[in-house]
Amino acid sequence: MTTTIDDAHTVRGGADSDPLLLLLHGYGSNERDLPSLVAHLPSGFAHASVRAPITLSQGSYAWVPIAVPGRPDPAVVADSTQALLTWLDEHVEPDRVVVPLGFSQGGLMATQLLRARPDRFAAVLVLSGFVLDQPARGNEALVARRVPVFFGHGDADPIIPVDATHRASAWLAEHTDVTDRTYAGLAHGISADELADVHAFVTSQLG
Repeated sequence: MTTTIDDAHTVRGGADSDPLLLLLHGYGSNERDLPSLVAHLPSGFAHASVRAPITLSQGSYAWVPIAVPGRPDPAVVADSTQALLTWLDEHVEPDRVVVPLGFSQGGLMATQLLRARPDRFAAVLVLSGFVLDQPARGNEALVARRVPVFFGHGDADPIIPVDATHRASAWLAEHTDVTDRTYAGLAHGISADELADVHAFVTSQLG
């Protein structure tokens, strides 16, 4: 069965001519979770928040099932990544500035988009996320481009294993121009300090 993104379940805001924040929610959430973050980011961006393709229950969706935390099935990750890329190609002009912002499992998907098409994204925001522990096409091109990435995570996160966070930090340092921030006492969430740092990062990278 082909994995697809249902555009009828995409929350949008802003003008079609504005740079686009592509919002990718976490496991068990939905497309209405992250648009509230937009008010804390620089003005002048549109946003599109897409629903993950796997239904867990009413109002609860995922990009991949959880078996071993931090180490999802690469085949399912690949299917969801391709679904996102297909949605992007169908609904976003190829020359439009796009910045994926992913929380938790959505952060995994943000890094997967970057690995698949390193020339497509102006910057990437990964909040309490991780990366797939597998080689991927695009890694060499990604190293050459050094795309700016913000990686924020708490040191009290009970959901993302510490080894997955360390793996993400190492991978991002090797493959991107990463700004890596650890927030003391932050669990699996997004703090005001982190949002301030994201705002500063986006402003510095995109104006």
